Amino acid sequence: MVKNALRTVFALAFMLPFVAHADGGAFDMARWESVLNGVRVRAASENISIEVIEDTLRSPLFIPSVVKSDKNQSEFKLTLEQYLNRTVTQTRVTDGKKMRAKYPTLLNRVENTFDVPPHVILAFWGMESNYGAVKSRHKLVNAFLSLIYDGRREKFFTNQLIALMKIADKNKLDIHSISGSWAGAMGHFQFIPTTLAQYGVDGNGDNSIDIISSVGDAMFSAGNYLHKLGWNPNERIARRVILPADFDTSLLKGDVKKSLTDWAAMGVLNPDGTAIPTGDMMAGLVADVAAIDAARESASDTASPDTDVAPTPVITAYLTYPNFYRIKKWNNSNWYAIAIAELSDKLK
Repeated sequence: MVKNALRTVFALAFMLPFVAHADGGAFDMARWESVLNGVRVRAASENISIEVIEDTLRSPLFIPSVVKSDKNQSEFKLTLEQYLNRTVTQTRVTDGKKMRAKYPTLLNRVENTFDVPPHVILAFWGMESNYGAVKSRHKLVNAFLSLIYDGRREKFFTNQLIALMKIADKNKLDIHSISGSWAGAMGHFQFIPTTLAQYGVDGNGDNSIDIISSVGDAMFSAGNYLHKLGWNPNERIARRVILPADFDTSLLKGDVKKSLTDWAAMGVLNPDGTAIPTGDMMAGLVADVAAIDAARESASDTASPDTDVAPTPVITAYLTYPNFYRIKKWNNSNWYAIAIAELSDKLK
């Protein structure tokens, strides 16, 4: 215990000038030691091997930039059009098709095992890590310890670290070699440790699960996750539609479900003006309400003083089917789910 404390002191000695300015206060060594002791006790109580515990707590570092990232997450919101322009690019589509040609057997195995089609797996892979091109740079042990010390989400990040330790223990991984985002997302599909612990699958048959180095493990784990979320390969994710210009925007956040027949009766059409399919299937509607409101305000400002009639543009929206809401259990963002829908359609 004394040895570990000394290691911590020596490690922090190089960082204290930065730590002192991380949040305007001095670094609390007693708090840090309490965090390390708490992790040690919790890990031992959950039967994590002493080797992994000692390895995890060897030369721990507090990383001020990680805490700063957690406290200063941007609240800037892209419009739907801006978001899709950034995420569903021609380069990403082209690269996805290259990956489909590179891994046809693996993708078919995922589909045969989990009923998740290749174009869907590829869409998630492209969105999450640009097909593995985006490399995470944070050593997760230090990121989690820093966030636990910060205390704002102590329970959540403690659970993530304990899950990471169990993964390292079970799969004989060097825990200090596991890198991810500052918040703990890792690998080709950016799983956090608790998600990996629940849905991780050995896809290459080596009796180990490594979603960072193994594309097979990563794809099988993603397929298993989507399968467990209830993915239906026979249903599409979303359909682009147009709406009357005066459509009630309170219905366009995806939380109101109606039958396709009901939506059709309210004027929902295909982009070319033809009728949408009808039936009892339930769906939501999602559109960029802020952009619609801005367009309406602009139209009102340009209304003719003689007629007092403003030009009212047709609204573009998306009919959102059950698979759309399964995607939102992966990432609870309407924009993300629409991007997956658009990208997967282009990768068929």
